[in-house]
Amino acid sequence: MSICNKKTLLCLAVSGSLFSVSYAANANDHHDHNHHDGEHHETEHRHHDAHVHGVVETNIAQDGDHLLFEITAPGADVVGFEHAPKDDAQKQVLANAVKTLNNPNLIFTLPENAKCTFEEAHVSHNLVNHNDHDDHEHDHDHDHDHDHHDGEHHKEHGKHGEFSAQYEYHCEAISNLNQIETQWFTHFPHTHKMTIQYLGDAGQKAASLTPKSSVITL
Repeated sequence: MSICNKKTLLCLAVSGSLFSVSYAANANDHHDHNHHDGEHHETEHRHHDAHVHGVVETNIAQDGDHLLFEITAPGADVVGFEHAPKDDAQKQVLANAVKTLNNPNLIFTLPENAKCTFEEAHVSHNLVNHNDHDDHEHDHDHDHDHDHHDGEHHKEHGKHGEFSAQYEYHCEAISNLNQIETQWFTHFPHTHKMTIQYLGDAGQKAASLTPKSSVITL
C-alpha cells in the first residue's frame, strides 16, 4: 500500500497547497530547459505533467512526528533514458536506480538530533515495455477520430519516462529538524536542479538545490 493511500490528507496538502509555490519556483526552470516550439504546450499542461529534463521535484510535508517526501523525476535524470530498457546494460542501470531509490538514507541526510527513523518507501516508474505495446495498439486506431485522438494523447504522455518515490520517516524530536541535505546529485548526476517545497511546523518554504548547494534550511 502506498504512503499516499495511508496519509491522503497529508499528500493532498503537499500536492495541492504547495502547487502555487511549485509553479512559481519552476517557471524560470521550465523556460530555460524547453525549446520555444514546446514552451506553450508544456506551460499550459504543467499541472498535468511537471516533466522538465534536468529538474527533479520534491515535496516534503510534516505531520506531527511524521515526515513525508514525494519525488517526481524524469527518467533521463535517473537512468539517462526515457523508455523501456533496450538491452541488458540498460536493464542493469534501471535495476540499480530502483535499488538506490528504495534506500532514501542514500539520498537524504536528516539531522541526527531529530532522531528520524525511515519507515517506508514506495517507488514506481513507467519505463516498461507494455507502454510501447499500448502505443502500438493505438497506432492502429485510424477508423475513428476519437480513438485516434485517445491514442495520440496516450503516446504523447508515454514519451515521458518518469520515476516517482515516496518516503516516510518518524522523527522522535521533529523540532530539531532544521535542515535537510540531499545526495541525489551524487547518485543521479544527470540532474541539474532539485526543486523543494516544504510544508510543516517551520512554515511553508520553496528552494532550489544544485550539486553545489544541496542543503535546504527549514
